[in-house]
Amino acid sequence: MAKDIAGYVKLQVKGGQANPSPPIGPALGSKGLNIMEFCKQFNARTQDKVGMILPVVITYYTDKSFEFAIKTPPAAIMLLEATKIKTGSDQPNRKKVGSVTWDQVKTIAETKMPDLNCFTVESAMKMIAGTAKNMGITISGNAPF
Repeated sequence: MAKDIAGYVKLQVKGGQANPSPPIGPALGSKGLNIMEFCKQFNARTQDKVGMILPVVITYYTDKSFEFAIKTPPAAIMLLEATKIKTGSDQPNRKKVGSVTWDQVKTIAETKMPDLNCFTVESAMKMIAGTAKNMGITISGNAPF
């Protein structure tokens, strides 16, 4: 018999570093969920991605049990890691802060494919390229499509 879904909670948590402090504690505590149980399970499932910001969608049920799905890191975070910069540009149309190659864009797009609403790697690459442009990151080389 299926459980009745009471709702969803979306959070962004650093991998392997979940603890009951904000934002996790208040978000789960207000729903009556076991905060420490979530932290233990999340940290165990994200040991290989320590320090990376990971979006997580928590589905909680009327009996106060929960399940969660861990998504891939945001494209902006992956672009910042690829360029080795701290933040994007405050004026992306005027001031460029970094550069990536189309090969790097392709690897990010292939990693993000399960979470994007596109069917081909080329369209995923265009989405990642748009994110890069809005962050003030240039893409060197010719587009492969």
